[in-house]
Amino acid sequence: MAVPKRKMSRSNTRHRRAQWKAVRPDLATITIDGRQYQVPRRLVRAYERGLLLPEA
Repeated sequence: MAVPKRKMSRSNTRHRRAQWKAVRPDLATITIDGRQYQVPRRLVRAYERGLLLPEA
């Protein structure tokens, strides 16, 4: 793990943290029992295997 050599100022710390932004998940269209659903791409396999049930 990276260890800083010097103390980072409060201003720099807050400036760095402010750059983080939430991103909406990519939605993929899947068909289950003849109905179309929009689900997050990373969960497509779970829905296809029946591990998760889509909300109606």
